[in-house]
This record gives sequence, structure tokens and C-alpha cells, in this order.
Amino acid sequence: MDFIERKISDSIIRANQYYPVTIITGPRQTGKTTLARHLFHDYQFVNLEDISTRNRAVDDINSFLDSLGEKVIIDEVQNFPPILSSIQARVDADKTLRYILTGSNNFSLLHNSMQSLAGRASLFTVLPFSFSELNDRYLDIPTSQLMWRGFYPGTIADLIPPEIFYRNYYATYIERDIRSLSQVQNLDKFQLFLRVCASRAGCELNLASISVEVGVSAPTVSSWISLLKASYIIYTLSPYYTNISKRLTKTPKIYFYDSGLLCYLLGIEHPSQLDTHPLRGAVFENIAVTELLKKRYNQAKDPNLFFYRENSGHEVDIVQDNPDGLDIYEVKAGKTFQPDFTKNLKYLKALLPNVNNSTIIYDGKSQGKDLINIREL
Repeated sequence: MDFIERKISDSIIRANQYYPVTIITGPRQTGKTTLARHLFHDYQFVNLEDISTRNRAVDDINSFLDSLGEKVIIDEVQNFPPILSSIQARVDADKTLRYILTGSNNFSLLHNSMQSLAGRASLFTVLPFSFSELNDRYLDIPTSQLMWRGFYPGTIADLIPPEIFYRNYYATYIERDIRSLSQVQNLDKFQLFLRVCASRAGCELNLASISVEVGVSAPTVSSWISLLKASYIIYTLSPYYTNISKRLTKTPKIYFYDSGLLCYLLGIEHPSQLDTHPLRGAVFENIAVTELLKKRYNQAKDPNLFFYRENSGHEVDIVQDNPDGLDIYEVKAGKTFQPDFTKNLKYLKALLPNVNNSTIIYDGKSQGKDLINIREL
């Protein structure tokens, strides 16, 4: 298996020069450990998922850390949060020490590490592969197959058939992570909840409606949404308003970090089903939004993506809020350009004075920066 270079690598290496602790988080099976060991191959490596290793740390944290030396990769560090305080004390006493910490859920890892290591750690999020990290060997397939396969290393670098990979990913990681983060009393309803969320990818997050469909309370739905976000299954996009405070009070839209997992939850068992599936456009939009999100994370920058929607019906799929102005995007799953694709972009460009670029992302051939194929993101 070839190692596929990650765009985020240079930022991680650069930060490591200035911070004694580097935290690499993200979904399970996105190559965090592989990346850390590739970039820091001369570092000692331990995995706190391993029970015997974790027991050594529990028995005597200081002796355990002493045995590891001055440059260490600690994998799945959220399995033993007390180690973070000991690392803090060590790097405060010796700025030459270097620790690379990886973890697969941001619920416990970030809560504990940011308190213990504030000002001492740089933080990076590694997501499934982006288009820019893959060459034609991986991308030169029909779009429906691309969406169905997804972008996890397991389906790309390891060539695991998607129908096998996502079934096992769901059973092994999603259910296990959820159970480790919170008590889910009714697993059947939670599984239904996951599929309902998948059916609403790209839609506004209506907690009351999901509550009725799943048969649980709205507070339970809200709690489960938080769990999915904590486990890097979903993320939300806030609406764009010129009054920034309003972004926090209006209904967000829901997206999945990977289209392959989304297709699995939708019950799509073969890429040919996507060709005529009623949610093909939603899966396509999910890829486009997520690719722009990956680009930000790969540049070690915070997300700056929003959407625009008015009660009157005017909406734009993506608003990217840059320091020098806005870039706006409409996403269309069609292969043939239609003039009305630009209608909402023109409306918003006339409404807001600071729009720099307006772009159609679609499934057809590229025709310049204003009309691009999804694979060019």
C-alpha cells in the first residue's frame, strides 16, 4: 500500500517546532496514527487503546512517561485523560520535550486537553481524503461510484469494498464510540435516528420533526446530535447573516463528514442506485460542502463556511466568509449547465456588496472558475 501524502502535513511539522504538544484528532480510521508515525518516524510510539499499555500508565504515570523518552507519539490518548496533566507538568519544566497526541473523538479529548494544555499545544483535525490529495488513479471513476465509495483510507488506499468497510465501520466504531460517550438506552431508536439524519443531509436541522419521526424527545435528539458531532460523524453549517450574532440563533444545516458513510446509512448498496436516487443531489452537495471544509482544516484554519437562506425562498448553498470578502457557491448535481443555476448567486451578489467570487459546482465539464467540476475543489 502506497502512503498518500496529506495536505495538512506541513502545518503539523511547522507547529511542532513551536509547541511541545501537537494534538491530532478527527474521525476514526482517517489515518491519524499513520500520518503521525510517518511525519515523526523517530518518535517512540505507544497506543493507549492497548489494555496492557494503558494499565502501565494507570499504575504509575510518571514512570510510564519516563520510559518513553523525550519524543513520543501517544495514540488514542482520550482513553486515559489523567496523562494530560502529567504531560503539562513535564513540558512546563522542559520546553524541548515533544509529544504527539492522537484521538478519535473530540468530546473527551478536546475538553480535557484544552484545559490541561492551553497555550502548550497545537491542534489539527485530520478528515477523510480530499480531492486535492488524490490523483486521477483514485478519482477517474463515475461520480456515483465516487460518492458511494467515500474517502476513508480503508476504501481508497486499502481497497476495501465500500459495502464491507462501512458496515464494519458502523458496527465497530460508531456504536462503540456512542456507547463510550453516553448511555444510549434504546439502540434501535438510535439507529433509526442515524438514518433519519442521513435522509436530511443538506437540510435544516429540525429537532422537533426528527423527534416525532424517531419517537424520542427533542432534548434526546439534541443530545444525540451532540454525540454525532463529538464522534465526527456529522457537522452543522450555520446560516450567514451580516449581523454575526444571528448565526448562533438560527437553524443550522446538517452534513456528514463522508459521503460513503452517508450512502450506507441511506441504504444505498450499489453506486448504480445513486444514478436515480431521490437524494442524489443531497449526497452531491454533501461532498461539495465537505471538500471546502477539508480544505480549511488541511490549511490548519478554522471553518469559515455558512449558507444563505431567506423566508422568501432565496438561498445559496455555500457562503465562504474570507477576510477580504465573500465567495459564494451553488451546488448542482446535473451534468449539463442550465442558465437558472446562477439565479440565486446573482441575487445574493446584488444584495451583498462584498462578494468577490460566485461559482457553480456541478457534475459537468469545467468551463472556468465560475463553473467548475466538483473534482476541482
